Amino acid sequence: MRYRVLAEDFQVEELIQLPQVAEGRYTLYRVHKVAHTTLEVQAGLAEALGCPPAAVNFPALKDRQALAEQYASVRLAGPEELRGEGWVARRVGYAPRPLRSGDLRGNRFTVVLRDLAPEEAAQLPSWLEDLAAAGLPNYLDEQRFGSYSPGQEWVGKIILRGDAAGALRAHLRQGMAGDPKEVLAFKQEVRARWGQWDALLGLAPRPSNFRSVLVFLRDHPSDWRRALNLVTPRLLSLYLAAYQSLLWNRMAGRFLRRHVGCPHEIEIAGEKLPLYGRPAADLLQEWRGLAVPMPHHRAAYAGEWQALFQQVLGEEGLQQGDLKARLLREAYLGPAKRSLLLFPQDAALLAEAPDERFPGRRQATLGFSLPPGSYATLVLRALEVKARSSAPLPEGV
Repeated sequence: MRYRVLAEDFQVEELIQLPQVAEGRYTLYRVHKVAHTTLEVQAGLAEALGCPPAAVNFPALKDRQALAEQYASVRLAGPEELRGEGWVARRVGYAPRPLRSGDLRGNRFTVVLRDLAPEEAAQLPSWLEDLAAAGLPNYLDEQRFGSYSPGQEWVGKIILRGDAAGALRAHLRQGMAGDPKEVLAFKQEVRARWGQWDALLGLAPRPSNFRSVLVFLRDHPSDWRRALNLVTPRLLSLYLAAYQSLLWNRMAGRFLRRHVGCPHEIEIAGEKLPLYGRPAADLLQEWRGLAVPMPHHRAAYAGEWQALFQQVLGEEGLQQGDLKARLLREAYLGPAKRSLLLFPQDAALLAEAPDERFPGRRQATLGFSLPPGSYATLVLRALEVKARSSAPLPEGV
């Protein structure tokens, strides 16, 4: 089983309640993008409009490797259509305020699975039905962890520890999972020329926030905290959110291992996390509505969850009060709750046919909807596990 063989094999459409009015201070756009991150499109839209990126707001981020339809608000009057490399934005109306994450109602996914054995294609409807009934752990998946750098400390953790110099070194030097090629090349130069701020200024990719930080370091080489606060607040927030998500995934995984059989695992950002089979009906009923707070300096847990929270923090050398990002002026860890389990809605096999990319194999088109903040890739990875576990053993085993 393979997915995302082609960009158009993974399509996502935001389901949103737009705060539209006849006239308003904000222009609303429906954005079609492919092979670009939402942050790259945000920068492109801002450049096309001649405004700062902060004036362009997307209520959610979408993956680079997807054909996505999403919405943006702009803090000014905008033209009917804007285009850039890999994206087009069409005006759909006006709003009295910027779009918020609370405007989202979910996402509808259409996904093509390829390189299926005929027996796998035949079992897909029952696998989908099983996932819709039993659910799966609502982990934050790889897309949340663009700042993952194997073998290195998480930038978010360094910030929470109060180490401004270390956080800035990691920001400027560590190659991360979400970095484009030009940023990885620049970071290699930074590692080789650390402290040579003038030389690095000429090598910094455009557009980027690196230049502002480097100019400041040239003039104030020991003021690490102020330099760190010149990094784009959205990026600093993503560093913090990635680390917060790592802690939540650990807590959820340990809770599930304690209470239900977990015969399979998946790996997310270097963490081995369990996938359960089918919980008992009473447990499933109890957990269906369970929302677990994200780790936060004011998060309140009860009973077993409090013990898990303290255990996970202790292993990281942190206390709850450390989860307030005191180094930063404009970025912070936000309080939120996350459903422990994920139940795909309206899941269906839409089409099935011979696979033109893999002769002799089958392809299948699936459709399903998920609530905001949940990951379609988790559903696909769960299907992958089902395919592997149902495959016949090789002869002699």
